[in-house]
Amino acid sequence: MSGRTELPSGLVTFMFTDIEGSTRLARMLSEGYGSVLNAHRDLVRAALRNHAGVELFTEGDSFFVAFSDAADAVAACVEAQRALAAHSWPSPDAAPRVRMGLHTGWATPGNNEYTSAEVHRAARVASAAHGGQILCSEATALAVTTWSTDLVFAGAQGGRAGGRAVGATDVDFLDLGPFRLRGFDDAERLFQLVAPGLGRDFPRPRTPCAPAHNLPAPVTGFIGRQAELAELRDLVGKHRLVTVAGAGGGGKTRLALAAAEELLTAYPDGVWVVDLAAELPEAALAAAMGVRAEPARPLLDSIVERCGSGRTLIVLETCEARQPAARELVRRLLAGCRRLDVLATSRVPLGVPGELVWRIPSLAPADAFALLVARAEAARGGRPSGSDEAADLARIASKLDGVPLAIELAADRLRLLSPAQLAGRLDDPIAALDAGRLDSHRHGSLTGNLDWSYHGLSDPAAELLRRLAVFAGPVDLSTVEWSDVDAFGALSELADRSLVEVVAGSRYRMSGQVRAYAARRLTAAGEEPAARDRHVDWALHTLAGVAVDTDGQPRTVSLTELAPYVGEWQAALRWSATGGSVRAGLRLAGALDPWWREHGGTRDGRDLLFRLYGRAEDADIAPAELASAYLVHAGLADDRDERTRFLDRAESVAQDIGHPALLVRAQAGRRVSLVEAGRLPEAEQVCRDAITLAEQSGVPGAALPSVVTLAELLWRRDALDEAAELLGSARQLEAGRPEDRGTRTVDWLLGMVALRRRDLVAAHDHLVVALRSRLRHGFRGASADAVAAIAVRCAIGGDPVTAAVLFGGVESARGARRAGQFGGFWFAQQASLRRALGDAAFDAAYASGTEIGFGRAVATALAVEHPDLEHGSVRFAQTTG
Repeated sequence: MSGRTELPSGLVTFMFTDIEGSTRLARMLSEGYGSVLNAHRDLVRAALRNHAGVELFTEGDSFFVAFSDAADAVAACVEAQRALAAHSWPSPDAAPRVRMGLHTGWATPGNNEYTSAEVHRAARVASAAHGGQILCSEATALAVTTWSTDLVFAGAQGGRAGGRAVGATDVDFLDLGPFRLRGFDDAERLFQLVAPGLGRDFPRPRTPCAPAHNLPAPVTGFIGRQAELAELRDLVGKHRLVTVAGAGGGGKTRLALAAAEELLTAYPDGVWVVDLAAELPEAALAAAMGVRAEPARPLLDSIVERCGSGRTLIVLETCEARQPAARELVRRLLAGCRRLDVLATSRVPLGVPGELVWRIPSLAPADAFALLVARAEAARGGRPSGSDEAADLARIASKLDGVPLAIELAADRLRLLSPAQLAGRLDDPIAALDAGRLDSHRHGSLTGNLDWSYHGLSDPAAELLRRLAVFAGPVDLSTVEWSDVDAFGALSELADRSLVEVVAGSRYRMSGQVRAYAARRLTAAGEEPAARDRHVDWALHTLAGVAVDTDGQPRTVSLTELAPYVGEWQAALRWSATGGSVRAGLRLAGALDPWWREHGGTRDGRDLLFRLYGRAEDADIAPAELASAYLVHAGLADDRDERTRFLDRAESVAQDIGHPALLVRAQAGRRVSLVEAGRLPEAEQVCRDAITLAEQSGVPGAALPSVVTLAELLWRRDALDEAAELLGSARQLEAGRPEDRGTRTVDWLLGMVALRRRDLVAAHDHLVVALRSRLRHGFRGASADAVAAIAVRCAIGGDPVTAAVLFGGVESARGARRAGQFGGFWFAQQASLRRALGDAAFDAAYASGTEIGFGRAVATALAVEHPDLEHGSVRFAQTTG
């Protein structure tokens, strides 16, 4: 027992201690536990004697002690913990870990005991502690910091009981926040004593309830967005008002709740969530926080008083539903509660001073795929997706713009459809995902979700949204203003409401779901024909800009320059084929011809042309325009009979109207089928006849395709001198044809002739020129042929390893449109390299080229030294310097 036996009265500080895991320790030490227990008691009692503690009773490993001075109680606990830590125990595992708790309150002893509820509160504080930790109530912390100026520890000169007075700064009270103690209705703010020699890092206190909040328990797992979660969490810690803005169904609320959950410990006075879609802001927040209305007092005043100076986070969901009221609530809360922060979710910013608007990005592709797979498994009764479905699931995820709501709805559809079936329907996501849904909630369907945003738009913004639905991809400001001269204000409203996304390059993009929704609104408003006709006019305007230079001269056909417009031109063409201008459609099809040939859109191109033919009889179409379309169709046809049929039509029209250039092209077109059939002499004669006809008719340029094919045929049978002469005369023809000069086919074939002659200087010069032009103008397949030719140049020049690497790099361009008649030549060259290097060395070099990819293979090809440089030519060194 401690030295003092008179029980203190009045403001008493109670202390409870026990050994954490004492039962386990006793079982481990067996008979040795008694000596450890007694040593623990001796050390604790020594501290109690030094600080006037009155020991009421000891039971097993626990102490119940009373102090008349809270500072004495704190000093006794600190001294006891230090003594326990410094004692030499039988082993580290045998050291008892003692937890201690303090509480201060009014109490009067009777019959040598206390019957006050404050005793029970002190016991609950102690039970919340961990071994080695000292916890105290807010009352004890206030008693020490307010009424006691010194903490007294034994063991030095001066002070009580031979101790020394230590400044209060030597002991800190770490605020852990409010916690519910078992048996008490109110929350108790707990503090941890921090002092030199004491442990500092412990788990959260052992209380039955978590810190005050009303965060809903998640029904499904939070998948992906770890980077966004970390960023949002950091922003909330630095800014008092953060608004997560974005389109409906984008996952704003889920991300905000996940961030709030991770921030619980940072807001010990509560994290309160309110959905403004259902209730008025003030009433909803008061209900969440447990604030009751008071007579003759505004409810918001009571809320502000409840928050006071506490560290509180308010999460406001769906602020766009009641934006003015939400804005006023946020202003009052931020002004009246200095330590309160707000995390809001909204489709439109609140517009409050100091607001940080954080636009939620779409799900990353990997996260979108993971979410779809997880939700699909749940929708299909726990059956996991098979490996054979992975590619189709990835297609689905990629078509849904990373929108979580769309992904959730798609997963639900997989109960009825296979992934392949659903992926094929997602060109119209509204039709694919909304059909048959009866849920009227805004998140029950894509249509319900977008209705929520659309009905809040002004008339100009709603009209602009409908007009923009005809565009296939992102547009710039000038294009938006083409749709509506006064569009800037309406565009700003659409961007604020997250219906239009601002992307790189100051361009404006609608997601596939918004576009499909807006298209339905456009049709319902009866505005579709006018809007789509205007889009066709815009497409022809951009086509003119790409096709004709500023000085009025035709520009080189460049797939690189066509690429930004292809999607729009194809959309305009589809409208022209179904209800728009046939003439405009034929012109657009002619412009898209080289793109289709390079990128594999030949079937769609032919289908659209068929539709145009069906409407051409009722349109005033010039025969020459129709004949040009037939030639485009023939060039796109894979079937020889179909190709011949349209060549016959084009030739008939050309003869009827006396159009020599069209006639030459129609007759020359027959060479393709002859080459495919292996009838090379006949193909050669067709080329010669076409060249003669073109020269006689005064349109030699029209025969350039025949010149190229004839040169290839001559090359194949080693008639190199004739091929070189023919190609030399074709340079001027190619320069005069915008549709052909970007590929520099004449230079490429001259390089191939030079390779056959083993003239490395000429081969290098011609092939590099062709490769650079083809790259610049986006002809990937033709660029691959040029790289393959440079690989042959390396092989002939004595560098077989580089040659094998380049052939491997060409392989990575698989799928690009290449010159098929040279396949046998490339195969023979690779076989020769394999014999020269050996199988292992060739395979390693080839695999290296495949791994580096086509882009780096091109760079390697362009880095091959000129043959003159290899021999130290002064002439070439000077020109390159």
